[in-house]
Amino acid sequence: MNYEQAHEAFIEKHLASRTGERRGRLERGHRHAEEMFLQNVWWALRGDFADLHPEYEVLDWRGRSYFADFAFLPGPVKLLFEIKGYAAHVRDMDRLKYCNELNRETFLYGMGYQVISFAYDDVEQRPELCVTLLRLALSRYQIVSAPSGGATLTEKEIIRYIAGKAGVVRLKDIADYFALDPKTVRLMLMRLCEKGWLKAVKRENGVRNVGYELARDVLFYWD
Repeated sequence: MNYEQAHEAFIEKHLASRTGERRGRLERGHRHAEEMFLQNVWWALRGDFADLHPEYEVLDWRGRSYFADFAFLPGPVKLLFEIKGYAAHVRDMDRLKYCNELNRETFLYGMGYQVISFAYDDVEQRPELCVTLLRLALSRYQIVSAPSGGATLTEKEIIRYIAGKAGVVRLKDIADYFALDPKTVRLMLMRLCEKGWLKAVKRENGVRNVGYELARDVLFYWD
């Protein structure tokens, strides 16, 4: 399936699942800039539209509907993409609109969304740069098959803690943070290594563990 066929099927699928203003917004809002982003950037990198939602409705801090250009929602990941033209987002923006935009993005961040913006001029004239930046952004959320074996609630929290540190974390740091006995933490970390979620980082001589890090660059699927 080429881009044109995939794009048509993508839009028809989402139109068929919507009614009222949500459908109208997609019909009105999915225009040149959005289509150009899909063809020049998203399709060029991904080759499909899986887990992507056009004109995605969320509520802002005032409880008002806001439609992001795209949402990428694979499992626990919640990314919003905006293609911003200079006129609408800079030249014609007054102080109130500017404040509202910043407040909305901060609110969405607090609600678990990451807002990623691309300039219209870059999408049109420098799509290769956008592809590079998109690849870099998505690499933080590389989705792969989950390691074998589920994780308990405490183990999940340990995984989240280590993911938030984005590096090697010492056993002592984990024990102190969760107020757990170090021996108990050591056993949990060993189990997580055996299940494939974590890997131990050893000293140069390879004899003693100095910490733990994620076994792979993922956001996690778990039951």
